[in-house]
Amino acid sequence: MSIEFNSKSEKSRLEVLTADLLLSAKRLGVDACEVAASTSVGLDIQARLGQPEKLEMTRDQSISVTAFIGQSRGSASTTDLSERAIRRTLDAAIAIARVTAPDPAAVLAGPEQIIQEVPDLDLFHPWELTAEEALELAIAVEAAGFAKDSRITNSDGGSVSSVHGVSVHGTTEGLLVSQANSLHGISCVLLAEEGGSRERSYAYTQSRCSELLRSVQSVGQKAAEKTVARLNPRKCETGEIPVLFLPDVASGLLSSFIGAISGGSVYRKASYLLDRLDTQVMPEWASLREEPLLKGAMGSSAYDGDGLPTRAQYFVRDGVLNSYILSLYSANRLGLESTHNAGGARNLFFSGKLSLDQLIKNMNRGLIVTELMGQGVNLVNGDYSRGASGFWVENGEIAYPVHEVTVASNLDRMMKDDLVAVGSDLETCRSVASGSMLFERMMVAGS
Repeated sequence: MSIEFNSKSEKSRLEVLTADLLLSAKRLGVDACEVAASTSVGLDIQARLGQPEKLEMTRDQSISVTAFIGQSRGSASTTDLSERAIRRTLDAAIAIARVTAPDPAAVLAGPEQIIQEVPDLDLFHPWELTAEEALELAIAVEAAGFAKDSRITNSDGGSVSSVHGVSVHGTTEGLLVSQANSLHGISCVLLAEEGGSRERSYAYTQSRCSELLRSVQSVGQKAAEKTVARLNPRKCETGEIPVLFLPDVASGLLSSFIGAISGGSVYRKASYLLDRLDTQVMPEWASLREEPLLKGAMGSSAYDGDGLPTRAQYFVRDGVLNSYILSLYSANRLGLESTHNAGGARNLFFSGKLSLDQLIKNMNRGLIVTELMGQGVNLVNGDYSRGASGFWVENGEIAYPVHEVTVASNLDRMMKDDLVAVGSDLETCRSVASGSMLFERMMVAGS
């Protein structure tokens, strides 16, 4: 059992709907109009303790309309693509625009700015997978975890997901573009027990192409290894010590930094990096380069949310902040030029040359952070404080797991002064990703 989806016919259908809607908007007297349409099919299967627990097969579709009247705009959306529902959505967008305050920064990209030709970035790889086959994989990834170690005593399940679809973006300024894409994943969450200690951890793999996914055996075994490694955790000492963030948590930290240089934070004056262009924000050896046109990558896109062509560019070069991350709107608010980043940064990878083992040896003594809890990141002043768990390192080797730890510092100090090295252990299964980050010092509270 699987859901039929013809990408070419869906693309054609959405393009016709979008073009007709733009024409209708002009006939109704709007000054400009923007339409975003999408359709997708998906499969999500979960098994627990060898039995099926969840089976979802989805077919989603939507159209959103933004109407511009003078310097005012209004937006509305619908998941009903019937002619009547689409007309009501357009009418609603126009009605909202008529009562919305003018915003001079809200403009559509002109004909001279929009993308002219969309390259094939190899983003569409449907997985011909039936629900029965997906269930077998979900059961198998969990079974691989149980077989790895006898201390694995329970499970939150093995999961398999797959989604693919088409999106279309059009404006009355001449834009009409489309992209097809896919995303597939396998994951497993396990629980281990030894004595009075019980711990949980997970592993996953995801890619646009199913053939590039790691095997269910490797995912299940990795989940088991990570789970049993956390058993019998201890408290660690309190003090200012070196801290190593592994890739999952380092990528979250990098995302916080990206949030601080994003146009929305800057024009709202809600960033600690306000007025910091052309100043040092990272060590001199560090650079952040966006590569949105990589074939098959998770964040790749030929155009941004404004319809402008994406491009490779540095935001930080040799430690100096070259540019904020700007959409057309945020650029207008700041009196700057768009960096073609409506929708955010794409394929922004941060990595170095040292392996994880080398980073641990260089740290010699300190804390490895594998998991963070809480939302203690203040982008306005950079203050950073999170609950954490991980491993204590002595003499360049992992000594024991730790929990109930708080790590604290300031993002500006961390990224500019205390960042010692970045690892080569980059996992490119997300749009913004980092290798392990080693910081010379952070305040660690172990009790």
